[in-house]
Amino acid sequence: MTRVLVVDDSALMRRLLGGVLRAGGFDVTFARDGQEALESIAAAPPDVVTMDVQMPRMDGLACLDRIMLEHPVPVVMLSSLTEAGAQATLEALRLGAVDFLPKPAGAASLSIDELAPVLLEKLRAAMGARLRSSHRLTERVRLRAGRPAAPRAARYTEPAPSLVPDTPPGDPPGIVLVGCSTGGPPALDALLEPLPASFPWPVLVAQHMPAGFTGALARRLDKLCALTVQEVSRPVRLLAGHVYIGRGDADLILGRRPEELLAMAAPSAPEHRWHPSADRMVDSAMALLPAARLVGVLMTGMGDDGAASMARLRAAGGRTVAEAEETAVVWGMPGALVRAGGASAVLPLGGIAGALRDWLA
Repeated sequence: MTRVLVVDDSALMRRLLGGVLRAGGFDVTFARDGQEALESIAAAPPDVVTMDVQMPRMDGLACLDRIMLEHPVPVVMLSSLTEAGAQATLEALRLGAVDFLPKPAGAASLSIDELAPVLLEKLRAAMGARLRSSHRLTERVRLRAGRPAAPRAARYTEPAPSLVPDTPPGDPPGIVLVGCSTGGPPALDALLEPLPASFPWPVLVAQHMPAGFTGALARRLDKLCALTVQEVSRPVRLLAGHVYIGRGDADLILGRRPEELLAMAAPSAPEHRWHPSADRMVDSAMALLPAARLVGVLMTGMGDDGAASMARLRAAGGRTVAEAEETAVVWGMPGALVRAGGASAVLPLGGIAGALRDWLA
């Protein structure tokens, strides 16, 4: 039976989470703070851990850091829906947490039933995560910065697309469309940090996250990279050298005014399971632009969001990249694109930015 360690200083949360996990077929043990968690993991390593952030003696971030260095196991964080909680969540993902869930607020016993199926799904996905890829991912990519990716790193490539010469006035020459989910924030670090401020195409990002977390993600990326990064909460004109992050619990779509393209937040479409939806983002772009002016990038994440639309993009003459299995924390989304025959190139994470620079130079 799969063993889960629940780390939380709240007796109520331990009881509620324990009930959900036992009903889901897990063997559950508990720790009241980070220090107890480290002792429990050293004595009998679990298959996966749920970790609260705010705890006495040793908080979740300090404990997570120790776990990743001493006894690496998959960790899913439970974070509050506050600005501080969002910042702590992004730091946890940087330190090596596989995924996170917003922690039930208010009457937790009333919201636990809504949380339960997502928690079980994320824990099962976390158990298959590649810890070597997620742990200190950004730092390892930085160490390799400046070393061009070896051509053989791409398992399948096609000639680079030529830019469409008849770009309408006011339009960027093309758009890069990025989809990611589990493991996505550190993967976005690695993708965007090497791109220069002069990068010629705007970048749209559909990262599966709840509302309240994508704004913090955009602000963090804006400080990290040379590109200008913003969360899309209202219609904004697309500009070269800019990155547009879809707002959590909404969808990011492309729109048009006379002589300008716009990134817009739209209410989440019920036919798509995950939001912001990569499939809806790509389909909206294909409705307004020729496929040759679009490049799709599908990175780590569970499920198959983005695979169908990017396969259609490639079939129509666009360019698509799937992150390689050896670097993806969870090879669900990019793997689905590869299996659908929709990947123009399959590249390790550290080679995607260089490929984009080369193709669009």
